[in-house]
Amino acid sequence: MFGICNLAIIPLRFEPSDRSEIVSQVLFGEHFEILEQLKQWSRIRMQYDDYEGWIDSKQLQLISESSFNQLSTEAIILNADLIEYITAPNNVLIPIPLGSSVSFIHHNEINISNFDFEGTKTSGEKTKESLINTAFMYLNAPYLWGGKTPFGIDCSGFTQMVYKLNGYKLLRDASQQSTQGEALSFIEESEPGDLAFFDNEEGNIIHVGIIMSDNYIIHASGKVRIDRIDHLGIFNAETNKHTHKLRVIKKIV
Repeated sequence: MFGICNLAIIPLRFEPSDRSEIVSQVLFGEHFEILEQLKQWSRIRMQYDDYEGWIDSKQLQLISESSFNQLSTEAIILNADLIEYITAPNNVLIPIPLGSSVSFIHHNEINISNFDFEGTKTSGEKTKESLINTAFMYLNAPYLWGGKTPFGIDCSGFTQMVYKLNGYKLLRDASQQSTQGEALSFIEESEPGDLAFFDNEEGNIIHVGIIMSDNYIIHASGKVRIDRIDHLGIFNAETNKHTHKLRVIKKIV
């Protein structure tokens, strides 16, 4: 079975319970495979990044396998504004956040609710320089574990969405993203748009941010913010100390 998200944002949970940890979010227009169904819950695998979790079965719309395959092979078209509106039947407006997918809307065989969208769209690969401009759109977004929107986002959700809006695919978690791309030997080799990864005392990757010019980094920690970065890690000028220990810098694009 296959499904699509026809609501603005729905939580993707670690376990089938309203009290369970939110590990990610499913944004409007994202499609997925349904792996298992309980009375109230469905375990799904996101088509975009193969991420798995549980969603409330009342918050999905079934689609056919042919529609799923068609969406999976076509270019992704995304909402490029911080917030836009989908027009539903009877002229009901549904707000959708930056990065929502509107790929299916003008396919008569896929558009299950006759939605319409007239906002700004983005699709396909951009230049590497455009990554920073996109990152600025999330500036000051509050940190939210599992979040993927300007209204709440985590560190890897931030990097994944910035890259997605520019036509480049990243996996969901920081540890997964750290397996992608080419490692750089020195911070001086990095360019704006490269990813910096940070580990804990056990050596596990726990944080990621996007390198900017002049030894700055934009990342989600408390909020999406800009800090200094050096060979030790992220330096917070407000607290006058390093907050994250640098592990590796990766060139993805």
